[in-house]
Formats: sequence, C-alpha cells, structure tokens
Amino acid sequence: MRLGGLTRRLSVAAVAALAVAVTGCSSTGGGGDSPAACNSPGVTPDQVKIGFVYSDSGTGSSALSSARAGLDARIGLANQEGGVHGRRIAYEWRDDGSSATEDARATTELVRDRSVFGLVTATAFLSGSVDSLAAQKIPVSGLIQPAWANYPNLFSFMYEVAPETAGRYLQLSGAKKVAFLITGSGAFTLQTIERYKAAFGRVGLATGDTISFARSTDSPAQVAQQLSGMGADALIGFSTPEDLADVLGAARAANVRIVSSLSLTGYDRNVLHQLGPSLAGVSFGVNFKPFEMGDAPIQRYRDAMTRFAPETVVPEQQFAMYAYLYTDLFLRGLEIAGDCPTREAFISGLRKVTNYDAGGLIEPVNLGTNATQPLQCNAFVRINQAGAAFEVANRRLCADGSSS
Repeated sequence: MRLGGLTRRLSVAAVAALAVAVTGCSSTGGGGDSPAACNSPGVTPDQVKIGFVYSDSGTGSSALSSARAGLDARIGLANQEGGVHGRRIAYEWRDDGSSATEDARATTELVRDRSVFGLVTATAFLSGSVDSLAAQKIPVSGLIQPAWANYPNLFSFMYEVAPETAGRYLQLSGAKKVAFLITGSGAFTLQTIERYKAAFGRVGLATGDTISFARSTDSPAQVAQQLSGMGADALIGFSTPEDLADVLGAARAANVRIVSSLSLTGYDRNVLHQLGPSLAGVSFGVNFKPFEMGDAPIQRYRDAMTRFAPETVVPEQQFAMYAYLYTDLFLRGLEIAGDCPTREAFISGLRKVTNYDAGGLIEPVNLGTNATQPLQCNAFVRINQAGAAFEVANRRLCADGSSS
C-alpha cells in the first residue's frame, strides 16, 4: 500500500428534518417488490447507477488509495440489505489524475456519456467541475471546500474543521509556539495554513514560519535548524507522513525539543507498519469515531470492509472511512428522494436533514447549515511510544476548549 498525504486539508476538501428525522447510515433497504418506473438518469426499475471520481494517480493520490474500498464496502452493505427502495446500487469510476482539468473530463464523461444519477467524489481537484455540476443540478457528495458553500447540489458531512480545536489540543500538550510543515507549496494549502495561524493566535498560541519540504530534494537537518532558530516547540504537518517522519527524526538528532506534533494525514494502520517508530508520539485529528473505539458502528464498518472490499487487508484507513461516509451520505439522499428519485428531490430532501450521524460514526450535523458552520469538535489519536499502535488521546475536544 502506498503512503502519502493529501496536501489539501480534507475538511477543506466534512447534514434536517423531513417527515421522519434522519440519524445516519441505518439500513437503506427500501422495501417493496416492484420499484416504480422512472425517467431520471441512471435509474432503471432494478438499479441506480452512480459515478465515483477520485485521484488514483498524480500528486497526493497515495493518500486516497484506499478510498474506492470504502465506496465498495458501503455499496455492498446497502445492496445486501435490499438496495435503496428495492433498487441495487451500481457505479462506474474514473481517475482524475490529481488534475482539475482531468477531473472536469472525468465528471463530464460520467454525467453526459454514462448517464449516472450523481457523483461520489474523493478528490481535492473538483474545482474544474463544480460550476458545470451545479448548473446541471447533479447531486455530489464528497470532499467539498468551504468556498463552495453556496452550491446547493454539493454535500459533505464536513466542509471545514474549526482550526482552534487543533490549537487547543497542542496547548494541552504543552505547546507554546507552532511551526508548520508543508509538502510542496499549493496555494490553497498555504491559505489554509494562514487560517490556522490566525486561529492559533486567538487561543493564545504563537506561530512560526511555514516550511516547505520535499524529501527528494530538501535537507531535514536544515529544517531542524529552522525549527530551532524560530523557537518552535510544536509542529503541525500539512505534509506526507514520510516528510514529517524525516523532519522529526532530524529534530531529535539535533536535540530540538518538540513537545507536540500533529499531522493532518496518516491515520492509517499501514502508516504504523512502515513508519510507526519514526512517528511515535505524533497525533492526528479524527473527524469520525476513532477505529480504536471498537463499538457497534465501527464494527459494522469493519465487517463491511472485510466482506465487500476483501482486497483491503487493513480496513482501518482514514480515506477508506471518508469514502464510506461520503457514500453513506449519497445513499441517504437517494432514500429521501423516494421510490422514483429525481435529482431535484435528492438535493432538496437531503438539505433538510438536521441530525445526520452516519449511524453513529460522526457527530450529528445539520446538512442545511453545516456548509457555513465549521465542525467544532473532533477526536484525537496518537501513535504510542513504541510506534506500534494508535491510542485515543482525546475522545472529543472542541474549539472552545471543552472536552468529554
């Protein structure tokens, strides 16, 4: 399994009352032996066809390599339970090559040529498609950026995470001044870092420079010197896990004291297998229930991954879970749209859901307002000192400093 980090924050990338309140990813079996005949694209008497677009190649793609398995698991579970309103769910997928131009090509092909009902996405490059998809009123769930909050056809359980929450976590670990590590120099990532710096200032944390690093060309020892020179005692990684491991190793070798480090990607058992000891003590923000909780919702996810995505030996992967959640959200929209689903009914109905929690996998969100309200609370896990396992460091920490 390839490793790597998505160089854009996933949450920038993250839901309601109908006649019946919606509370998560319960069974989507629709009941009834004879689904209605409908004319919507992708809908036949026995099937609904959707599209899946993700970055299977190109920059940042290694972080998303498990995403398709999460989609397979949730669709497989839905079909086992009878589909949605008696229709099985089928899908076609395309790789956007980590390119906005290729993403536009992929979405156009699926919508225009393959007549899918809507799209599930796991890509940071949807910008090439959003205007066209909105104009056509195509339902889309997935990694959605906060700037797209005014697009009514786009859905995510999380548009943005309040960066103050990360600042609170670093403070609890004893941090006083935080440096930022980035793989590459993407404009959107740099803008996100500036929001984090402003938020950290609001909670009383000093911030240092943003350091661009790529292990193929840059010296981790020089980065360690920069950390020492700016007086940073904490590091937050908008980087690949490999890059962060190199820098932390160099900091230890140079006796640069880092009391806390936080990474935005890498909550993945495969990271443990390959980089665990090098990342010992590193923490990760988690925007869903941590795998280590091991309760009924997590076990349902694991069972679905084992049964319907058996090629994924390790189901506990961050982006597999994200794709599972994006797919669950899309299936909820289909269920709400009724026996004869239309794109308009999907969009208007799903936007009215006020208590979506994906069957207990996430904190309840109001899909009518979450596009403009950053996620205030999340969990944190860290790699233990042996580098052999993740452990839950904080079950629920919020931007206001409260925890439970």
